[in-house]
Amino acid sequence: MTKILVIGSGGREHALVWKLNQSDYTIFCAPGNGGISDLAQCVPIKADDLSGLLAFTKQEKINLTIVGPEIPLSAGIVDLFQENNLKIFGPNKKAAQLESSKHFAKNFCRKYGLPTPDFESFTDSARAKSYIETKKFPIVIKASGLAAGKGVIIAENKKQALMTIERIIEKKEFGKAGETIVIEDFITGQEVSMLAFCDGNTIIPMIPARDHKTLLDGNKGPNTGGMGSYAPIPEFKEKWITRLQAELFDPMIKALKKEDIEYKGIIYAGLIVADNNFYILEFNCRWGDPEAEVLLPLLKTDLISLCYDTIDGKLKQVEWKDEYALTVIAASGGYPDKYETGKLITGDLAGTDDTMIFHCGTKKEHNQYFTAGGRVLAVTGIGKTLSQAREKSYNALKNINFAQMYYRTDIGK
Repeated sequence: MTKILVIGSGGREHALVWKLNQSDYTIFCAPGNGGISDLAQCVPIKADDLSGLLAFTKQEKINLTIVGPEIPLSAGIVDLFQENNLKIFGPNKKAAQLESSKHFAKNFCRKYGLPTPDFESFTDSARAKSYIETKKFPIVIKASGLAAGKGVIIAENKKQALMTIERIIEKKEFGKAGETIVIEDFITGQEVSMLAFCDGNTIIPMIPARDHKTLLDGNKGPNTGGMGSYAPIPEFKEKWITRLQAELFDPMIKALKKEDIEYKGIIYAGLIVADNNFYILEFNCRWGDPEAEVLLPLLKTDLISLCYDTIDGKLKQVEWKDEYALTVIAASGGYPDKYETGKLITGDLAGTDDTMIFHCGTKKEHNQYFTAGGRVLAVTGIGKTLSQAREKSYNALKNINFAQMYYRTDIGK
């Protein structure tokens, strides 16, 4: 019996476990959550406890480990497992710098001519403040390190920009993640999440998805880890995928090799598309969340064989269902700032063949589910059209409730 370990505790990991559960595997998840515990054996080891995860993997003779979140990847879990001759899906520490350091990623783009908005990096607030005197607004200010999707602030004017620089560099609001900041030109356009499998030599793009990062309807309010997603994007046709292969992914493989970076796993380019051009806003080194909750239900190719082919450098093709998926995040009131946990979740959480309820931040006690995070559930609908998928997701949401539950009403509109 093949034993699989999934590392992480969010909606992305629930989607991975749900997908793996369609085949005959023994699945463990560390640390997992309330919903994951219904499909896999949850292990109380945190995602950043690398030595604990290594010991468990050896003890249980795990055949394959799949890393969900960015923190263990940036800490070098893949390097550690490979040194111990263990199969693990994800990029090594050197490759994960594309996500763990926006400063590194932006300079990588600049060095190899990959299109990205104009930028400069700063560790000194006085120099950063002097730089914004020369810029037009709005402007984008980013903590360079990992900040759980919340380290990107769009400053509408100079006053806001100065306050943001002070918050990140002087007041250390994002801790070590904000020791370096990137100040980037703001570009108006359509956001596209372009994920791909990469086996070190070949990059195969997935279908394009769109993430809604801001908290409020109309793409307003603060940035979050993501409030909803859908795939594919109707207006983002096949010719775009071909173009991105030629202008982004193929040059990227060459650039990674020149940097002596072996990249195996998922590469995620967060793009803005404007005036028939695309610009790279960020890279992630793993499945997006909530993109995983729409991409995994549409994936036709067996996930485990894809993981093994990626690790072994044998990627061939990836097949997708000819359908649409849309997910809406049900969040705790107050998220992404202060919010309460421990609220009882009531209603229909079972899901159906075309409606999946993925748990992002829940715990299970006495056969009941309680909120345990800012993003609580990702409710995914599948349909022949985007509007069908949207209708199924929102209809399912109407039958779920917890105190101070909040969700956007315009995902996919």
